[in-house]
Parts: sequence; C-alpha cells; structure tokens
Amino acid sequence: MARTVQPTSLAFKVRSSEPELVVPVKPTPREYKLLSDIDDRYGHRFLHPVILLYRCNPSMEGKDPAKVIRDAIAKTLVFYYPFAGRLKEGPNGKLSVDCTGEGVLFIEGDADVTLQQFGDNPLPPFPCMDELLFDVKGYGEMLDCPLFLIQFMKAIGEMARGALSPTISPVWERHLLNARTPSRATYAHLEFDQEFMDMNDDEITQPTSMVNLSFFFGSNEISTLRKLISPHYQCTTHDILTACLWRCHTKALQPDPDQHIRLICIVNTRSKFNPPLPLVITETQ
Repeated sequence: MARTVQPTSLAFKVRSSEPELVVPVKPTPREYKLLSDIDDRYGHRFLHPVILLYRCNPSMEGKDPAKVIRDAIAKTLVFYYPFAGRLKEGPNGKLSVDCTGEGVLFIEGDADVTLQQFGDNPLPPFPCMDELLFDVKGYGEMLDCPLFLIQFMKAIGEMARGALSPTISPVWERHLLNARTPSRATYAHLEFDQEFMDMNDDEITQPTSMVNLSFFFGSNEISTLRKLISPHYQCTTHDILTACLWRCHTKALQPDPDQHIRLICIVNTRSKFNPPLPLVITETQ
C-alpha cells in the first residue's frame, strides 16, 4: 500500500487558446441513440474532472502535440460519433443522444511548467486543478461515461500514433441494460430508498483535518490482508478491500453509533449477466 505526496506550492502560468469544437473528419450517421435505464438516473448526472498525463514520445519530436491530438480526435470521432453529439432529455427524464456531429470541445494550453515538477507519479488530489482545466459551460448537454471515456481516450492515442482504426470498436447496445417489461424487482435496492437519497453532507462527519490520498492495493497487500482473516472465512478480494476500507473509515471518523452510513462501490458486472454483456459495450458503470 503506497501513497504519493504532491507538491503544494507550485506556481506557473497557463496560456489557453480560444475554445473550439473538433468535428469528425468524415460524415457520421445523423440519428438518435437511446440511453439505458441506468443512464437515466439523476444520480449519474455530474461533472468529474480528469487529468491524463502522457510522457513525451521521442518519435514525435518536432511535431506540434496540440495539432496531433486535435487531428487524432477528429479521426476517432468517426468511430465514436455519439461523442460528437448532444444529450437530449425526453418525457419522464428519458435520455437519448442526438448524433449531430457538432464535435467535442478542445482548448490548447501552454504552461511554463514541466511534468517532473508535479512530482513522481502524480495522483489525485492533483495540485493546481483550476489552472490546468478550463471551466466548461453547458457540459450537461454533452455525453460522457467512464468506460466510454476510457475507450475513447485509448483510441485517440492509437490514432495519434498512426493507426487507421481503433483497436476497440464501440458497441452501443444499451438496451441490454433496460428494465424488464413489465418491470419486476427481485430484491430491494436499499441504495435508492428515500432515506438515503435525502441524506446531506451535514449528516456526515467531515473533519477539517481530512485530506485526500490515493492508496493502491497490489497482490502483496491483498495477501497480507487475507492472512488477517480466519481460515474458515471465504472472502473475495472485493470483500477484503471493502471490509478494510470500512474499518479504517470507522476508526478515523468515529461516527455516531446510531448514524446510518453506506458504502457504495463500483464493480464490473458484465460476466454476471446471462448472457454476459459485450466486453466493449459503452455503458455507464
């Protein structure tokens, strides 16, 4: 288990270009694509800042990185064309993507700082976030979800290196995540009950001394934790990490014994479906 401490007093300037829309380099289908019932949930509508860092590739010396990235985005949008569209909300909050081909927002920035100055292997909370990221207006009309973004960024990297097409072609098929018709709940979803939805930050202890750190658990750390468990318990890695996190959280914050606190984890459920979901389906996880 390791952590990385970030520099906190780094000062630099960023010169940004005017925002522009990068459109697909070729015509793309003009259509509507429905999102799944999972995507429709209001709890999934938020903006999460992400910073991706790439080391300099010696083979790209002499090339303008902004132009390389801009051109790669335009090529990638031909395959991931819903990303160039806009979200639309219909009756009963049903979301769809209007594949307009309008493009994605692109801003070139030039900073008088090097990656090395941010420390070894920078991790969240990333310093100087406000200086590095542009305040995007109207982001609520744009499409994004974790897996889609990861696949899209991977494809951009491949296209920037000269690939003619991405290794992973997007599969939409969001209908696979829709509820049954008629709907039939087989067990209670306590995470969606009204008591939990009405909770606010005032009900949760937030010490002023709290800091954000990133911890990584590899095979050695998991093995060490597993040795602390009685042999007759059969625990998955997810069970071990969840129990460890919950125990540390309780010890650190010492909440009221009568306070209701819930831990929500993101897991990959593709293999749990029958039949399993496609490995590259572009759904929200």
